[in-house]
Amino acid sequence: MFLILINQTRNGNGREDAYKDLSDEELVAKIVANNDTLLFGVLYDRYVKMVYNKCYGFARSDDEAEDLTQDIFLMLFVKLASFKGKSKFSTWLYSFTYNFCVNYVNRDKQRKMSDQSVAMEDTEYKLAQDDVPDESIYELKANKLAKALEMISPENKSILLLKYQDGASVKELSDLLELGESAVKMRLKRAKTKLLEIYNTLG
Repeated sequence: MFLILINQTRNGNGREDAYKDLSDEELVAKIVANNDTLLFGVLYDRYVKMVYNKCYGFARSDDEAEDLTQDIFLMLFVKLASFKGKSKFSTWLYSFTYNFCVNYVNRDKQRKMSDQSVAMEDTEYKLAQDDVPDESIYELKANKLAKALEMISPENKSILLLKYQDGASVKELSDLLELGESAVKMRLKRAKTKLLEIYNTLG
């Protein structure tokens, strides 16, 4: 209903065209300052496809992905003032979307979690362990990689896509996840190890 209201407000009004050249950060500042649903519609147009695509990876149908997308933009309007500009807005929104979807999946008691990997001892994750080189991630075949990503936990999938698809730095991930940089590096290491373990079991 909230987004229907946005679209109705925009119909017949070209004022949003005056703001289409603003950066994301400038647009967010104006939206927050004036609680402006019209300008939020501009932001919506920029990112609705990206958000939907991320939601689709967690949903069981198109309708569920669309519902998740609407819920995320409703929550985004409420939480937009919490964006502090410590990272690119697109990276922040990506993290916001994934956190929302992860929480959604975790609340859904009827959904089986897709992490089918073999349990590994915590001792295998000691900092002294050799890290998985980034090159080994980039060299994976796309089809098998997509399958493997569906078989690890949403939390691991989220941090890997933020790092390797969105290009978020360790510093940005530290800010987004509210973790120390060493904790982010450890989480990345574990996620990469888990992903490669699953990838290597696929035919």
